Amino acid sequence: MSQAAVRDRIAEITLSRAPVNAIDHGLIEDLNAAYRQAKADPGVRAIILTSAFERAFSAGMDLAMIRGRRGLDLRRYLQKLYFEMHDLQYRMGKPTIAALTGPARAAGVTLAVSCDCIVAADTASLAYPEILVGVIPAMHFVHLPRQIGRHKAFELLFSGQPISAAEAERMGLVNKVVPRARVMDEARALARDFAAKSPLVMELARDGFMRANDFEYHRAIENTVETICNIIETDEAQEGLAAFNEKRPPRW
Repeated sequence: MSQAAVRDRIAEITLSRAPVNAIDHGLIEDLNAAYRQAKADPGVRAIILTSAFERAFSAGMDLAMIRGRRGLDLRRYLQKLYFEMHDLQYRMGKPTIAALTGPARAAGVTLAVSCDCIVAADTASLAYPEILVGVIPAMHFVHLPRQIGRHKAFELLFSGQPISAAEAERMGLVNKVVPRARVMDEARALARDFAAKSPLVMELARDGFMRANDFEYHRAIENTVETICNIIETDEAQEGLAAFNEKRPPRW
């Protein structure tokens, strides 16, 4: 589901769960394994995360996993997505770059913003549509207000409407927007620049940067995970998920 290749001291991890990289247990486990391998490889000095599909970077969580399920089932999934992946990124010691070949939605945005930098295609967009199906984008409650301000974050999180890559760049969510054909070239150029730096200094400096910007992430995320696990138990959330699956408006 995710393929890894190393060239020029750069590990390229490609998400490839057709058709839109919907994130299930298998995909996030494969991704975390690829991150562990990249961290352990002394020949790797930078990591790029991208998609095999132009149609999407990732459409987000595979909602079939939680439709009709309990909060405990969702908690087990979020343990891998929020905590394990975050800890791997936090301790990576090497810069990570998300190369958005197409739209990122919901947990797909989580994969992107967990990286240190984001290069996006001018055809890409980002959105937090969870509210539209009766759930919430829990991790983004924590990081997004700190990145773009409380009021704009509230609008994006509670409207569920997408923003273009260009608008995300203006907000500071994306580092660079380029034509679709140049996304990987730009990501590789940035990765080569990082890889040329002293690997020891990069590791120590990045660790310091992570500590300085952690803002008690675990505690804050634990609070929002508790909220979303409570929400998923409600009839309203299950109605929203059922409506999405049946391609009809929810009856709230």
